[in-house]
Amino acid sequence: MYNFTLYMPTRIHFGKGQISHLSELRESGTKVLLVYGGGSIKRNGIYDTAVDILKKAGLTIYDLPGVEPNPRIESVRKGVEKCKAEGIDMTLAIGGGSTIDCAKVVAAGAKYDGDPWDLVLDRSLIKSALPIYSVVTLAATGSEMNPSAVISDFTKHEKWGTSAPALVPTMSILDPTYTFSVSKRQTAAGTADIMSHTFENYFSFENADVQKAFGEALLKVLIKNGPIALAEPDNYDARASLMWAATHAINGLTKMGNAPAWCVHPMEHELSAFYDITHGVGLAILTPVWMEHILSERTAPIFAAYGRNVWGVTAADDMTAAKAAIEKTKEFLFETLELPSSLRAAGINDKNNIEAMAEKASRKTAQSFVPLTQADIREIYEAAF
Repeated sequence: MYNFTLYMPTRIHFGKGQISHLSELRESGTKVLLVYGGGSIKRNGIYDTAVDILKKAGLTIYDLPGVEPNPRIESVRKGVEKCKAEGIDMTLAIGGGSTIDCAKVVAAGAKYDGDPWDLVLDRSLIKSALPIYSVVTLAATGSEMNPSAVISDFTKHEKWGTSAPALVPTMSILDPTYTFSVSKRQTAAGTADIMSHTFENYFSFENADVQKAFGEALLKVLIKNGPIALAEPDNYDARASLMWAATHAINGLTKMGNAPAWCVHPMEHELSAFYDITHGVGLAILTPVWMEHILSERTAPIFAAYGRNVWGVTAADDMTAAKAAIEKTKEFLFETLELPSSLRAAGINDKNNIEAMAEKASRKTAQSFVPLTQADIREIYEAAF
C-alpha cells in the first residue's frame, strides 16, 4: 500500500425527507445557482420542494436548466456567465452526476478569469470555487462526495475529466426515494457505472487488503441490489444500498493507497465524445472486453480472487477461476441487467473513429493496472463491436 492522504469534507444528509437541510445553504450566502437537467425534477415535485425551502431560508434563486447527460462546456459557460453577472454565492445541483459535474465546473469557472474549458484541460488552474451543494436523484457517478468532474466539448469530440480539492461538495443530500422514478435502463446503467468505479480501484497489484475488501463488499452489494431495484423500483432498501454504494465507490475510500491510473473510463470517455453513448452502457460493454484483453498468467490471480470473493467461484486453478469470473461479470451486465453486450447492440455501427479514439485514450492509460498502448485500445474497441 502506497502513501496517501484522504480528506472527505462533504457533509452528507442521507434518507427520506433530508432535503429539508437545503436551508443550510444560507451559511454560504444569499444567491444560489440552481443547476438541473431536462426537467424531471419539475415533473416529480423535487424542484418545487427545493425552491420552497430555499426561499423560506431567504435565498434568491437563479436557474440553469437543461444540463445534458454528458454535460457540455456550453452549459458550463452559461452558468459561469450568470454567476459573474449576478454575483452568485454558491451552486446547487439537483440531479445525477452530469448535473453535479456541471455545477462543479461552473463553481470553479466563477472564480476564474478565462474560459472554463481551460479548467477541464488543466486542473492545476483550479485554485478556488464557489461552495457546491447537491441533491442526488440517480445512483451512479458518486460525484456528490468527490473532487472530480467530467465535461464534454462535442465540437472537438473531446470529453475530459478534471479534479481539484475545491470541487468537493460542501454538502450533499441523498434521498433514495428520489431514485424510485429512475427508469430500468438508467438504473442498470448506473449500477454498471458504480461497478466500473469499483473495478478501476480494485484491479491493482498493490497489497491493500482493506481497500480490496471494501471493493469486494461494494460489488456484492451491487450484485444483490441492482436486480431488486430493476424488479421493484420503489424498494427503499435496494435503492438506498445502490445510492450509498455509488458514493463510496469513488469517494476515495477504495482508491487511496491502492488504485493505479484508470483505463476503462478513458476509453469510454472517447466513446461518449464521439457517439454520445450513455456512460454506464459504454462502461458495461468495454469492461469484459478489457478484462479478457489483459488476462494473463500475471493478472489471473487477481481476477481469480475477484471471482472467488465476489462470485463464489470454486475453481482451484487461478486461470480457470479468472475466466469464470469474467463470464459471471458478462452474465450480470448483459443478462441480469439487460444492458447491450456490444457497441452494435447499443446502436453504434461506425468504426471510422476507432483510431482517433484509441490515440486520445492512450494518453491516460500508460500507468494503468496493465498499461495499454494505442494498439491495445484499438483492439479493445474492435472486439467491443
